[in-house]
Amino acid sequence: MTVNNIEVVLTGTDNMKQEEIEAYIQRGKEAEPKKELAKIEINVDGEFVDLKYHYNMPFERIRRITGYLVGTTDRWNNAKKAELRDRVKHD
Repeated sequence: MTVNNIEVVLTGTDNMKQEEIEAYIQRGKEAEPKKELAKIEINVDGEFVDLKYHYNMPFERIRRITGYLVGTTDRWNNAKKAELRDRVKHD
């Protein structure tokens, strides 16, 4: 099942209210606000509920340019951009 573009895997029960599922999703979003919630596994065992959250981990590509580890050069000043432009590239 999918709720708000988040995959929901429900085991141990067939009848859980939509509001309860959405509350568990909200809990996962609040626990890791900088990460994107991709999947939640809800396992009901009697009165106990086991939750497993799966997040998409955003990453930024890092490269070594003119001796510096950078993601992008958009924050570089003009001198550093000129250094990159004047760099001799070897095959």
